[in-house]
Amino acid sequence: RHAETAPLPSYDEVLVCSPDTGEEEVELLVRRALSPGSQDQKIYCLLGADKLVYKVSKQLESHFFRLVQSSSISNYRFLIFCNAKADNSYVITAFDAYKVTFPDCSKTEIQTYLKTQLQVPSGTAPAALAFEEPHQQNVKFVFSERAGMGK
Repeated sequence: RHAETAPLPSYDEVLVCSPDTGEEEVELLVRRALSPGSQDQKIYCLLGADKLVYKVSKQLESHFFRLVQSSSISNYRFLIFCNAKADNSYVITAFDAYKVTFPDCSKTEIQTYLKTQLQVPSGTAPAALAFEEPHQQNVKFVFSERAGMGK
C-alpha cells in the first residue's frame, strides 16, 4: 500500500545487512516478525540481504520457513530488500517465489516523503547537533562493533 503519512520503520524493525551480519541478528529479526505480538503494525525489514554470506543466507531461509510453518500468524509484515542485479545471491534465489518489484515512484515523491518523515519537531534540537560539522542534517548513522551499547 502507498501511504504518504505512514511512518518509517523504527530501529527494532530494520536490520541493515553486510557480509559481517551474523546468523543471530538475522534470526532475531525473523523471530520478531513471526512471533505472537508482531501484528502491532510493525514492518520488519532486511536491507541489503543480498550481501549476506551463504551460510547466513541459508539460516535465514531455514528460520523463516520453519517459523512460518509453526506459527499461527498469517498476516506478518516481513520485507527483504535486495539489489536486483545481485545475481549470485542465495537470498534472491531462496525467496524468488515472493519477489515483487518496487513500485514506480519518482525521485521527487521519495524525497518529499522522506522530508516529511525526517523533520525535527519545532523547539527540539536535532541529534545531528551532537556532531561538530558545518552542515546540519536531521539523521546520522552510528555503527558499532558491539550491538545494543546505548546508541
